[in-house]
Amino acid sequence: MNHLKWLFACLAFWFLPCELSAENWPGWRGPRGDGSSLDKNLPIAWSPSENIAWKVAIPGIGHASPIIWEDRIFVVTCLPEEQQRTLICLDRQSGQTLWTTVVLTSPLERKHKLNSFASSTPVTDGNLVYVSFLDREAMYIAAYDFQGKQKWAMSPGVFSSIHGYCASPILYKNTVIINGDHDGDAYLVALEKNSGSVRWKSKRENRTRSYCTPIIRDIDGRTQMLLSGSLCVASYDPDDGSRHWIIDGPTEQYVASLVYDGDLLYLTCGFPEQHLMGIRPNGKGNVTDTHVVWHHRTKDAAYVPSPTVVKGYYIVADDGGIVTCYEARSGQLQWRKKLARHYSASTLEANGLVYLFADQGLNPKEKGVTTIIKPGPKLDIVAENTLGEPVYASPAVYEGQLFLRAERHLYCIGNREG
Repeated sequence: MNHLKWLFACLAFWFLPCELSAENWPGWRGPRGDGSSLDKNLPIAWSPSENIAWKVAIPGIGHASPIIWEDRIFVVTCLPEEQQRTLICLDRQSGQTLWTTVVLTSPLERKHKLNSFASSTPVTDGNLVYVSFLDREAMYIAAYDFQGKQKWAMSPGVFSSIHGYCASPILYKNTVIINGDHDGDAYLVALEKNSGSVRWKSKRENRTRSYCTPIIRDIDGRTQMLLSGSLCVASYDPDDGSRHWIIDGPTEQYVASLVYDGDLLYLTCGFPEQHLMGIRPNGKGNVTDTHVVWHHRTKDAAYVPSPTVVKGYYIVADDGGIVTCYEARSGQLQWRKKLARHYSASTLEANGLVYLFADQGLNPKEKGVTTIIKPGPKLDIVAENTLGEPVYASPAVYEGQLFLRAERHLYCIGNREG
């Protein structure tokens, strides 16, 4: 019997790392908010009929990314005819819909043709799922448990933009934080996770629309919430909303999130001017003239897709299908190549490779083209895969599987067992 106990103990120890290795994808651009995955076994080859674990139709229209917590996938969508915004929960292993709940019934807002009525990616802490929509002229933030029951809902402020709505919430300690940059009295707001009550609300003085999701990092002895938008790049204390530092400009409107490599913060934007920047994030007050390490005014900057920084290289896939690679610390251009007709989704980095998701390839008949590259001083294309329908939403990853929300379906790509 002692030998059996020893054997079972060894087996339990052997399987424990496998259980712990799976990394949840709880919100916009994953656990770190920068599109990076620790997964070493992500697939690099697939087609509409090959290496697809499952494929399920998602009703309605939405560009929000799927999020994953263990065996649950959550995705939001809009049913335009019913004017309903819904939250859907699926089983990760099979793709089966477990439940659907109507979050909001409200008139459809005015929007840009490339936006949707369900573009804000939800976020979860494994206990509740937090969603974000526009209810006429006001933000509508709500929390649901894993059985689809609403725990709270509230409107933290108005939101006005001719391009429509997108404000993906993030989590910090016991708060849900949302960027309320819009064409009016713009703000950042933190809500209590369990009640929805306002913890703090900070004014954004430039009153200009943007759709940037913040990232949070510990830098220079401070916890910094970093975002661009509203005619600036700025850092805030996520505990109370006070501002650490600000850089004026460099343009008016922003969509892409910032990325950070442990040394510099990297920016791509926007409209009406396009810029790329490398920024030292250790300042205080207005650091416009002191903390910009390098700055390019270039038509190759991305407006919507968020970039990637990996292994010393800064990769930007712009809306027009141009991909550029820079030496990150110096900003020196390494290569530039047109790889698609249009990018909407943000980049993904896994196992030293960068995944670029185009809604349309260079061939107009090719929809949902993923180009996988190895960052370096020269363009190195590892693989190219066509899904067969456009991909506007950014990806999600879990335990060796890639989840892509295409125009009509959600795909699980990779080994069925994960």
